[in-house]
Amino acid sequence: MPTLTKLYTMEEASEHNTAEDCWVVIDGKVYDVSSYLDEHPGGDDVLIRATGKDATDEFEDAGHSKDAREQMEQFCIGELDVAPPSIPELEIVSKKKDLPQKVLNFTKQYWFVPVAVVGVSVVLGVLFQRKK
Repeated sequence: MPTLTKLYTMEEASEHNTAEDCWVVIDGKVYDVSSYLDEHPGGDDVLIRATGKDATDEFEDAGHSKDAREQMEQFCIGELDVAPPSIPELEIVSKKKDLPQKVLNFTKQYWFVPVAVVGVSVVLGVLFQRKK
């Protein structure tokens, strides 16, 4: 049966970024290492710099021993909540309802354009017929 642990977001974990209150996220687990800062062999600044992000790569790159991995379990306070953020429902607006009205308004506003084209065509047609 799975163990139920508290879920924390990365935002919540990143708020704990001081020497008095330091949380680190490694391999999807959240660790409160505040009481371990003075004992950490690499110094407290290494742990403080690892807050606010997933520090798995830094942890793996440091080459921690099996004992170190076992020791860190006592500082585990929960897991990282990796659920995707909810997407707000979008309102769908149809533009087709307004299209006939827009076409009508357009033709009322620019009626002279087709009239001018027809007028120029008639004049050119008459001139062309005269030259023949």
